[in-house]
Amino acid sequence: MQFAGPLALRSGASISDYTLAFETYGTLNADRSNAVLVCHALNASHHVAGVYQGQARSEGWWDNMVGPGKPLDTDRFFVIGVNNLGSCFGSTGPMHVNPATGRVYGADFPVVTVEDWVDAQAALLDALGIETLAAVMGGSLGGMQALSWTLQYPERVRHAVVVASAPNLTAENIAFNEVARRAIVTDPDFHGGHFYEHGVVPKRGLRIARMIGHITYLSDDVMNAKFGRILRSAVEGENKGEVAGADYRYSTQDVEFQIESYLRYQGDKFSEYFDANTYLLITRALDYFDPARNHGGKLSAALAQARAKFLLVSFKTDWRFSPARSREIVKALLDNSRNVSYAEIDAPHGHDAFLLDDVRYMGVVRSYFERVAKEFQQ
Repeated sequence: MQFAGPLALRSGASISDYTLAFETYGTLNADRSNAVLVCHALNASHHVAGVYQGQARSEGWWDNMVGPGKPLDTDRFFVIGVNNLGSCFGSTGPMHVNPATGRVYGADFPVVTVEDWVDAQAALLDALGIETLAAVMGGSLGGMQALSWTLQYPERVRHAVVVASAPNLTAENIAFNEVARRAIVTDPDFHGGHFYEHGVVPKRGLRIARMIGHITYLSDDVMNAKFGRILRSAVEGENKGEVAGADYRYSTQDVEFQIESYLRYQGDKFSEYFDANTYLLITRALDYFDPARNHGGKLSAALAQARAKFLLVSFKTDWRFSPARSREIVKALLDNSRNVSYAEIDAPHGHDAFLLDDVRYMGVVRSYFERVAKEFQQ
C-alpha cells in the first residue's frame, strides 16, 4: 500500500511517498472485530504464514503459529502481517529511491523507532478500515511493538500477546548490537552506507553480524547437544550437516569444528538477502525502545495508560530476553490492576524458542486465542 504521507517520525524527521508491504490471512468478519496484527522481529517480514505458489522454501516465518486450525487460527481470525518501514522486504527502506532527491536513500534513510513502526501500522489499519484490533502479537522485537501498541493506541487494542520480549534492552544486549554494527560499518565495502552506488554489498560485515546474533539466539544446552566439540573431519562425506541436524556445508580449510561451519553457513545465507543499512536501522530501534524513559524510568507509570488484556510468554533458557524482563512487564501491569496472564516455559532452545513448536508454548497461545475468539463470537 502506498502512502503519500508525510509520516512524522520520533526523530523530528518525516517521510513521504512510502510503501508498506503487507499480507493478510483469513477473513475479516462483518463488524471488523476479529483482526489480529502480527509484528515481526529483526530479520523477518510481512510473510508470516503460508507459502508462495511455485516458490521453494517460501514458508512464512511463523507458519507453525498462524493458519487454519493453528494456535492463531485463521478460520476465526483475520491476521495481518506488515513489513516495517526501513526493512528490506517490500516496504520503503534504505535501498529505495528517495523521491525528494532522485537518489537511493542509503545511509540517508531517516532513523526509525518502534513507535514509528506502530504509527505506520496504524495508518495501514486505517486504510483497511480496521478501527480496533482483537489482538496485537509479536515475539522479541515484535513483542516490543505489541507492547507499544497498547501505549500509543490503548483504545484500539483489546489484547496484547508479548512473547520473549522486554521493556527495553540491557546494556549487554546493546553491546551485542554495537559489535554487530561495527562489523558492518568497518567493512571496506560499506562505503559509508552508500555501497549501492558502488555495486557492492558489505557481505563480510553482514556475515559477522549474523554470526554474533545467532550465538545469542541459542542456549548453551542446545549448542552442546547439537554440535558439542564435533570436528568436521569426523563427519567428512557427502552430507556434512547430518550430525548437527542442519543442511550446511563449508569448504574452507580453517574451519575445524561443526559449530564454526554452522555459523559461517548462517552468516553466508544472511548476507545474501539482508540489507546492511536495514540491519543498522533495526538494531538501533531495538536499542532506543524504552517506554519508561519519559516516566522517570518507572515502567509502572509508563504502562498505566494500557487498557488491553495481556498474555506474556518467556522461556527459561532465553538469556538474551530473559524471563526476568517479562516479569518486569507483568509486575508493572499488575501494579496498574491490569488483566495479565503469564507463562514461563522451560524450553531448552534459548531465544529461538518463540519460533519453535514447544507443545506447552503452543498450548498456552492456543488457549488464549480461544478466549479472545469468544469475545467477538458472543
